[in-house]
Amino acid sequence: MNPAEVDSRNLEIDPLSQFGTMGPTDAAIDVKTYRLKVTGEVGRTLSLSYDQLLKYPFVTEDVLLICPGFFANNGRWTGVSFAPLLQEAKIKTGAKYVDIKGAHGKVVRIPLEDLDKKRIFLAYRVNGEPLPQKHGFPLRLVYEDAFGYDWVKYVDGIVVS
Repeated sequence: MNPAEVDSRNLEIDPLSQFGTMGPTDAAIDVKTYRLKVTGEVGRTLSLSYDQLLKYPFVTEDVLLICPGFFANNGRWTGVSFAPLLQEAKIKTGAKYVDIKGAHGKVVRIPLEDLDKKRIFLAYRVNGEPLPQKHGFPLRLVYEDAFGYDWVKYVDGIVVS
């Protein structure tokens, strides 16, 4: 199934206990020292703690995660939108992309224009529960219409270019 071609509006939410995992599941992040860094083509570099992220306005969306050939899980994801983060960082004129960086060197590039068109945000909860470690705690990229390998786990950086 191609996520961009699946109408998931009427799908049931899958229990978290049934969610599959692919990729790294072993990054142990110390929430006390964790920082999400927003850098690159910005007027103001950000370094946000987990507690600071929780104070931003949150979004909750039902988004289907598909790892082709392995599993598809429909979850109710809650987290922070890119809009307030990028507004606070004051992205520079001419910037076109955000690179989302996570553990184990994983990076996914997303055009800035796509951030307003799709359900793309940084989740810290799934199905009403804190995001489990094996699913990317403290932050995981939720990326509607993208396959699961682009849903970066353990997000610690946003680089604007």
